[in-house]
Amino acid sequence: MKPLNMSRLEETDKTFRGLGIAPDLLKRLDELKFIHPTPIQRKAIPIAVQGDDVIGIAQTGTGKTLAFSLPALQRVAATKKTCLVLTPTRELALQVEETMHKLGSPFGLRTAAVIGGVSIHRQIQALKKKPHAIVATPGRLIDLVNQKKVNLSMVGILILDEADRMLDMGFEPQIKKILAVVPKERQTLLFSATMPESITQIAQKYMQKPLRVEVARAGTTAERVEQEVFIVPKSEKIKLVESLLQEYKGTVLIFSRTKHGAKNIAQKIRGMGHSATELHSNRSLAQRKKSLEGFKNGEFRILVATDIVARGIDVTDIELVLNYDLPDNPDDYVHRIGRTARAGSSGKAISFVVPDQKRDLGAIERLIRTKIRVGDLPEGIDPHAQGRDEVNRPGDDRRQSGGHSGGRSRGGRTGGFKRSGAKRSGGGQRRSN
Repeated sequence: MKPLNMSRLEETDKTFRGLGIAPDLLKRLDELKFIHPTPIQRKAIPIAVQGDDVIGIAQTGTGKTLAFSLPALQRVAATKKTCLVLTPTRELALQVEETMHKLGSPFGLRTAAVIGGVSIHRQIQALKKKPHAIVATPGRLIDLVNQKKVNLSMVGILILDEADRMLDMGFEPQIKKILAVVPKERQTLLFSATMPESITQIAQKYMQKPLRVEVARAGTTAERVEQEVFIVPKSEKIKLVESLLQEYKGTVLIFSRTKHGAKNIAQKIRGMGHSATELHSNRSLAQRKKSLEGFKNGEFRILVATDIVARGIDVTDIELVLNYDLPDNPDDYVHRIGRTARAGSSGKAISFVVPDQKRDLGAIERLIRTKIRVGDLPEGIDPHAQGRDEVNRPGDDRRQSGGHSGGRSRGGRTGGFKRSGAKRSGGGQRRSN
């Protein structure tokens, strides 16, 4: 591992200079075309590079990955300790590992991803090479801890990324087990979009006088996203999708409540003559990676997914985010529509609301403090049609983006929000990550 040049740091408000980042890393940022820090990066990096614990509260798409990767890698190089990053999903773990690899590889910093869905033996071999940064999902990491295949005694920096999402997915027991086996003398960085009581308890018990930085209140949506809803019967949804796909010619991300629904929607869209793929936890990791990469590189114009891609996944230039189903939680609406209007660009977010979901729409509007415009249905869409949903069958498995138990029946309604701050049982079914 090459030592980082820690000499003179230039001062300026508009670039990464002046945040305490080593010149060698600044040069690497220039090479990777990272020029202007986001608000969360400007606030969190100067604290983290000093070795203090940080709680970073910011919405999805605000640059949290770089906010913790830069100081973590710098401190790894200086302290010779290991960095451990925990993420809720495989996709996010791979994306974080890719970012850290790009930043650190020129300096001999090795990274490894430890996730489910791929060969555990390859990961064991990667861990034998003593990576400087390990990016893991909780379930697979616990498997390796139990098998004594990973040594966490050298962890000096622990990062919890999308911490609220991990707890929402039922990973609290795994997270607490990991927190109990890593050294107590460490730096802990916790990044989250919200600050529920469960996060506060973890911070109080496992962090050392953390400094909190916050750049946007809960419910803050991207500045340049135009929002619209259509009140549409379930049986007419797929017709409305067909109409909208004729109007919007760019890249489209469609969110389905269920894995079965995502599969059926994608099939129907392909039947319309569009290039579409699907991403949900019933697909293998290789299939999911292929779908996401194909969506990024333009092979597929349309991606139909569950909330597995609602947070943290970086895909630029999405013209339209379409909520075929409302999310189970109003907070997830903010994360979903944050997939568009990124990096200063504009975008559109459209949501389908069946007539008996107006109360759920109201909950979203109260969270974002905005009245969303209701659009007029196109010609040929019957606002009074009856019949079941063509893609989400009655009684369909409602487990969201990875198998956690997220369904709510509410008398057979297609949605229904959980109460804010509602606590999930840690002993319930968790996502296989």
